[in-house]
Amino acid sequence: MLTASHIKPWAAATPSERLMSSNGLLLNALHDRAFDRGLITLDDRYRVVVSSRVPHTPTNDLWLYAFDGRKIALPGSDESTWPSLDFIHYHNDCVFEQCA
Repeated sequence: MLTASHIKPWAAATPSERLMSSNGLLLNALHDRAFDRGLITLDDRYRVVVSSRVPHTPTNDLWLYAFDGRKIALPGSDESTWPSLDFIHYHNDCVFEQCA
């Protein structure tokens, strides 16, 4: 199951930011929940970063740490359609590791 996930959370986003495709990621339900809770994020090169607060367990290693450092699939070569680095920076500063 895939879900549209906001990078800058709905509650923190302006009405126009909520509708911007650059404020979205297509994630499976588990990764959406982990992203919303600040357990994973993206770096400036669109690679997955797992919070150091996530303990290494067989399940976490399989479903989270297996993606650590891997670049996400981006929608084509037109960078204007990619997730916004401004929103990613917001997520890194205000969400990542805040709730872990």
